[in-house]
Amino acid sequence: MNRFILAVLVLVAVSVQAADYAPIGVEMEVRQVGEHSYYVMGQPGMATDNEGFISNAGFVITDTGVVVFDALGTPSLGWAMLQKIRELTDKPVVKVVVSHYHADHIYGLQVFKEEGAEILAPRGVYEYLESEAASDRLEERRFSLEPWVNEQTYLVKPDRLVESAESFKVGNVEFRLTYQGSAHSQGDMVMFVVNDAVLYSGDLIFEGRVPFVGDADTKHWLETLQALETGELKALVPGHGPAARKPKQAVSLTRRYLAALREVMGAAIEDLQDFESAYAEADWSEFSKLPAFRAAHRRNAYQVFLSMEAEALQ
Repeated sequence: MNRFILAVLVLVAVSVQAADYAPIGVEMEVRQVGEHSYYVMGQPGMATDNEGFISNAGFVITDTGVVVFDALGTPSLGWAMLQKIRELTDKPVVKVVVSHYHADHIYGLQVFKEEGAEILAPRGVYEYLESEAASDRLEERRFSLEPWVNEQTYLVKPDRLVESAESFKVGNVEFRLTYQGSAHSQGDMVMFVVNDAVLYSGDLIFEGRVPFVGDADTKHWLETLQALETGELKALVPGHGPAARKPKQAVSLTRRYLAALREVMGAAIEDLQDFESAYAEADWSEFSKLPAFRAAHRRNAYQVFLSMEAEALQ
């Protein structure tokens, strides 16, 4: 009888907490990429498509606890992923490793913070958290992604910053974090699951689609990708798109795209050519049929043009 009452109380508690998060209407499928390693994959689209479910997040189940990698773009999505985890294990979520602070990866953090997880993030994220851009973006998403982002949604600060390479163990699994500096964002980090040889890369690598460059330091990003082209990986989970069973190819696509942007825009700056003519004359056919090309490519090219202008003046 006591166990029955306890079970009922747990179910009631879960139901009450679930009521705080609007239910999602998109499908969320868990995919396994290693003995301990899993991920959920967002659908292709722009930031507010698919109820905000456009990015990936992962989790690693050990014999003592769960380590989550990124937290998706709404609290509702974070809550849905937590329920998927609970279908596989009753172990607590002890850590969340955040690849970078962009909205589509962080608004689900509050779910795991409220579960008692430690939040780890790369150095540089406070440049975003303390900016007007962060507060403005949250206000915009409260409108464009309502009810899944609403007045109860808040930005979660990390419990600890990672500033260099470090390792830790949770139960029987070893993890390696690598701080990548300012590459795709103001601070980027990847997580390698040693036991499974699985790399969670965040948005440093996009599988089968054009990446969103934003205000990234593409020079450093390109250098980082060159270093990641290694044969030791068995699987790679990017920030968007399906996990790569041939990781070198996934790294190569993003690297080639960034290299092409920098080559074309760098030549234009060196020749004092304006952006419009340089963009129009360039051959983008290698990437033109990729998802998100029309939506992101021109903006990416212009951002790289401006950033390489600034590089030339240094």
